Amino acid sequence: AYSVNIKERLDFSCALFDTAGNLIANAPHMPVHLGSMGESIKTVIRENTGTMQPGDVYVLNDPYHGGTHLPDITVITPVYLGAADTPTFYVGSRGHHADVGGTTPGSMPPFSTRIEEEGVQINNVKLVARGSLREAEMVALLKSGQYPSRNPQQNMADLKAQIAANEKGVQELRKMVDGFSLDVVLAYMRHVQDNAEESVRRVITRLKDGQFTLPLDNGAQISVAIRVDSQNRSAEIDFTGTSAQQTNNFNAPTAVCMAAVLYVFRTLVDDDIPLNAGCLKPLRVIIPAGSMLNPNPPASVVAGNVETSTCITNALFGALGVMAASQCTMNNFTFGNASHQYYETISGGSGAGAVTDAAGKVISGFDGTSVVQTHMTNSRLTDPEVLEFRFPVRLESYEIRQGSGGAGQWTGGNGGLRRVRFLEPMTASILSNGRKYGAFGMAGGEPGKVGENRVIRTDGSVQSLAHIGQADMQPGDIFEIHTPGGGGFGRA
Repeated sequence: AYSVNIKERLDFSCALFDTAGNLIANAPHMPVHLGSMGESIKTVIRENTGTMQPGDVYVLNDPYHGGTHLPDITVITPVYLGAADTPTFYVGSRGHHADVGGTTPGSMPPFSTRIEEEGVQINNVKLVARGSLREAEMVALLKSGQYPSRNPQQNMADLKAQIAANEKGVQELRKMVDGFSLDVVLAYMRHVQDNAEESVRRVITRLKDGQFTLPLDNGAQISVAIRVDSQNRSAEIDFTGTSAQQTNNFNAPTAVCMAAVLYVFRTLVDDDIPLNAGCLKPLRVIIPAGSMLNPNPPASVVAGNVETSTCITNALFGALGVMAASQCTMNNFTFGNASHQYYETISGGSGAGAVTDAAGKVISGFDGTSVVQTHMTNSRLTDPEVLEFRFPVRLESYEIRQGSGGAGQWTGGNGGLRRVRFLEPMTASILSNGRKYGAFGMAGGEPGKVGENRVIRTDGSVQSLAHIGQADMQPGDIFEIHTPGGGGFGRA
């Protein structure tokens, strides 16, 4: 890849799907990508039945047709074996592109109210036709609309990398089938899903009913109730009570909500199994239509994939009672101008928790971890040398924010303090949460400290920003981000 976002931060995911578009296996990397990518595959299958041919590659990012938010572009390659006239498998790669247009550089606008303001929408577009790259058509699409991509050539470089990654997946699948036979490979694909299903069913028998409501800084709330059916070893996850569709961009497509559910129940399984669609088979998920977790177009959704997904995850852990909250945000920081665009998520504190026996009795616990990516994100942070080489900024400091983790018998992890100095005029934006409500503690543990966003001007004046904000940066100005700490567990 070319962009720092994919090449250095590794904000991408690759996965393998069966002929129906169900997730079989993946690189265990970005949970919010992997649990939601299956909807993209199923869209391509549904829209191209009867017209798909060997050598075709498809691309989409539309949140209302299988995507999550517009910067996440998914490239999908059908896998044909021998003389088969229909695909036997699909491989997919999803990368967070540095810019796909929108009202602010980096395509994470804090104040968007409709999807068009967040960038170029791509819905089931043929990127490669029978082996021929449709570059001119793709560039034209990226340059279209009210808010076109600021760097289509960078997009194309990253898309070519995604095509190549998929092709490697196709080659490896064919090699596997040649070595073990198609029957054996298909049997194992069924087995990994069946095994995942059984693993989750075993876990469900140890769970109890629970419910939790998590408030967001913007006044919305995520409500979830978990109802366990021990006899059938199944569970119902009901998001009734969650706030209605928002006028802001914290709406999350249902695929994002399902990704969070899949991730949480996978974390409960203490076995080395791949995250796959089998984990969801024992679960019935209720997401009310018209809620912020099941919005209607053209609702804006750019924060849903990053902010709301972390809130869903923490609310689920709250309902399960197994651990305190980690930072309920990814601290999405973007900056840029006509020449440069950059995006990063910034680490914070993870929640403390307990280890229980089969009867649910606490037998030990664990402290949270300081300055770590939590739950739905797992990307790296760009090396300071690369950041300063590629962009006209200087990383002044990045340090642990001591004392920001919640107190308890087991303490929450500390957040961080990141300070970036700008060397030329740019627009900088922050899209975050956890600036009003700290990561909750559990079982008597204290919440973590809230985060803070502010700009330090060259004259020494300080401009405080809310959980979402934007600032015009001048040379010498510093953007300062204090990330939240994690919640504590148990009374100290």
